[in-house]
Amino acid sequence: MNRIARRTVITALLALILTGGMVIFLYEYIMSAAKWAVFQGNPHIYNGVNIDCGTITDAEGHVLLSMTDGRTYSSDPVLKESTLHWVGDRYGYVSAPAVASHTEDLVGYSLWNGLYSYSGNLGGTAALTLYGSIQKAAMEALGDYNGTVGVYNYKTGEILCAVTKPSYDPDNVPDFEEDETGSLDGIFVNRFVQSTYTPGSIFKIATTAAALENLQDIEDYRFSCNGYYEVGADMVTCEAYHGEQSLKEAMCNSCNCAYAQLAELLGNRVLTESISRYRLTEPVRFDGITTAAGNFDISRAEQVQVDWSAIGQYTDLINPCRYMVFMGAIAGGGKAAVPYVVKDITAGGRRTYRAQKTETEMMLEEAAAEKLTEYMRNNVVNNYGDYYFPGLTVCAKSGTSQSDNGQASNAMFAGFVTDEKYPLAFVIVVEQGGYGGMVCPPIMGRILEECKSCLDR
Repeated sequence: MNRIARRTVITALLALILTGGMVIFLYEYIMSAAKWAVFQGNPHIYNGVNIDCGTITDAEGHVLLSMTDGRTYSSDPVLKESTLHWVGDRYGYVSAPAVASHTEDLVGYSLWNGLYSYSGNLGGTAALTLYGSIQKAAMEALGDYNGTVGVYNYKTGEILCAVTKPSYDPDNVPDFEEDETGSLDGIFVNRFVQSTYTPGSIFKIATTAAALENLQDIEDYRFSCNGYYEVGADMVTCEAYHGEQSLKEAMCNSCNCAYAQLAELLGNRVLTESISRYRLTEPVRFDGITTAAGNFDISRAEQVQVDWSAIGQYTDLINPCRYMVFMGAIAGGGKAAVPYVVKDITAGGRRTYRAQKTETEMMLEEAAAEKLTEYMRNNVVNNYGDYYFPGLTVCAKSGTSQSDNGQASNAMFAGFVTDEKYPLAFVIVVEQGGYGGMVCPPIMGRILEECKSCLDR
């Protein structure tokens, strides 16, 4: 009898263990089955690092890439180059993380039906927010320059344009090993999200914001510029002699001497806290992408280095996408929509994903944002040339980020459009382009003109 009792107990324990194991398995299956089905090592869904099924279109439905029978790109070589860093190439040199993050939606997975839209390698259709015609306009406007351009709707979050150069036609891959000029350096990098740049004078927008928020009566203050500003035994130099000027005039003149004085009026603590509150060094996260982080560190800097940092030099670094969002926050009265690039996905005859608008937290005071808008509008009208932007009310600041390696300076330009119909924020980096105020406005003008045309359709 004892033997039968022991066997009963053992059998019950085994049954309990089996039942527990089944419960754990079912829980794991329900919670993780989607990840198991679309894991990146699945050769039926992925080709290297890129998804290899379904179709990707631009915002107007034009096919950028079909993956139903291999990878078939658009027939337009400029369009292929301009969207390569978003749809990926054949060999996994260039990844497409935004699309890959929505693999479950694109292949049409459900818990009960499995990969119900995957039959025949068909998959679904992912519509991006990018406009093919704007991508092409940006690519052509950059000409022989490398760099990046980003434009997004700061009210909805849709990225209308995000171009990076150098790039290449995935149907006509260059010989990377034979590149002796270095023109293909960093060709696999999506500069808009993965790179950081010394901002130069576009960073003065942030310094101005800090001054407007923290220095009482700063608009009545008069800055002096003799072409240089002495900081102990050191010196901050300026491009010109500006004499006496207000803060608004100093921004329009992009006066280094005035901003060196402004850095000293603000002090290290306030300047650091302001840059932190504007989130300028934090990554932006959307569609499975985490952008590169920026840098602003004056904790151990000497005063002259602090002054240069407020000007946008020293060790300052910004990510283009992050700075574009900051422009959107100024245009939006202190906050903006978080950007995204995947608009919606349909698979198996139904919509499996639709982007939802989210907003940043309040990044700067509304009064400061309104005043910055006034200042940046003044820059365009009285410095860069409003004629570059017909039919648009553009507010902007240029920058020339100087290099320590003997190369030409990078030309920078950042701003936004205030027209209700065209709520666009933008950033452009023209690598080794020289003076931002001369090089960038005509390029950006061509791109914004195409943005306007697309939004008018």
